[in-house]
Amino acid sequence: MRIVSLDENAKKDILNNLLKRSTNNYGDYEETVKEIVENVRTNGDAALFEYTEKFDHAKLTKDTIKVTEEEIQEAYAAVDGELLRIIQKAIANIREFHQLQKRNSWFETKDNGIILGQRITAIDSAGVYVPGGKAAYPSSVLMNVIPAHVAGVQNIIMTTPCNAEGKVYPTTLVAAKEAGVTEVYKVGGAQAIAALAFGTESVPKVDKIVGPGNIFVALAKRNVYGHVSIDSIAGPSEILVLADKSANPKYVAADLLSQAEHDELASAILVTDSMELAEKVSKEAAAFTEKLSRAEIIQKSLDNFGYILVADTLQDAIDTANEIAPEHLEILTENPFDVMTRIKHAGAIFLGEYSSEPLGDYFAGPNHILPTNGTAKFFSPLGVDDFIKKSSVISYSREALQDVYKDIAAFAEAEHLTAHANSIRVRFESK
Repeated sequence: MRIVSLDENAKKDILNNLLKRSTNNYGDYEETVKEIVENVRTNGDAALFEYTEKFDHAKLTKDTIKVTEEEIQEAYAAVDGELLRIIQKAIANIREFHQLQKRNSWFETKDNGIILGQRITAIDSAGVYVPGGKAAYPSSVLMNVIPAHVAGVQNIIMTTPCNAEGKVYPTTLVAAKEAGVTEVYKVGGAQAIAALAFGTESVPKVDKIVGPGNIFVALAKRNVYGHVSIDSIAGPSEILVLADKSANPKYVAADLLSQAEHDELASAILVTDSMELAEKVSKEAAAFTEKLSRAEIIQKSLDNFGYILVADTLQDAIDTANEIAPEHLEILTENPFDVMTRIKHAGAIFLGEYSSEPLGDYFAGPNHILPTNGTAKFFSPLGVDDFIKKSSVISYSREALQDVYKDIAAFAEAEHLTAHANSIRVRFESK
């Protein structure tokens, strides 16, 4: 891994390089995605079947697009019992964490007959997109579905690509069933997002779409936003390790590579105030890469977006972490809890050498669907709040309104909205 002495110019160059991974820089695909979305919106199932045959080489019909109960049972038979047990343990942890996020409606009453409050209700339906293709991602199923289930969403519709034989990964189906998915449809890509947003003869329309995907999925979500709600536009994965001389270089290197293996656009960055640690981590990373199964992807990721940044002080390192606002932030310092108090922007924070990033990906309980590409400055991890809506509640008695109606009418007239003023005054005019 390249070692860079951190100064303002280096920091600026690195931030600009990382921003190249944003979906805003993939305009070449936008017209293609727009055409796919419009075709599905106009032609429904026919367009879905056409794109599924074109991209996934599977011939679907209205009778085969939906996963059947028999297919789910086949999936259970194909999944190792030990893996099922692990999935169930992960579900318990994820559900327990998200239960703590639940909020309740509240009301405040006053003696003069005023009732004010906030009513919290779940959205009616959620669409969950789960990637397929090169790999199965049952963990993504759990992280999308469980917070929706905890929030009280009644209909959770999942779409995921199938193979040429029309089959979905068994682990994906088992995770969906265990987590509480209502229905699963064998469709992927931008066409799946369009189907969820507008509905087709087979796929029901939903209120919100969540879940990660490739550039076509990300651009499709952006395209349909406004017709439905979405979680966010997810970018490539990233990790930043903030470490001092006390950190174990083998652990640091291993953790950096755990994200670099995702894809060639993934980013892995170490920020430290120790040149000695930097050099050791670079050597360990090279040694690990030679032995790992996705070595080619890891090396391209490190060449493109991997850095070891050496700062003058730990505070400079902390400031750099806040500017990058990483998706995953590991703090491996002598006092990680103290450093955490100075972190302002991060999707998920992992403290100490036994809290490596994959713990959050699979098992601990907090959601692994996190803001990327610097958006942790204003976005949060997926959670129960993403599947609820809030309604304000207002109730005034005649006595309470009489005390303030002249003020309200005057305010309305100051905005030249005389019908607003009349709506208030009419209640106190003599008959």
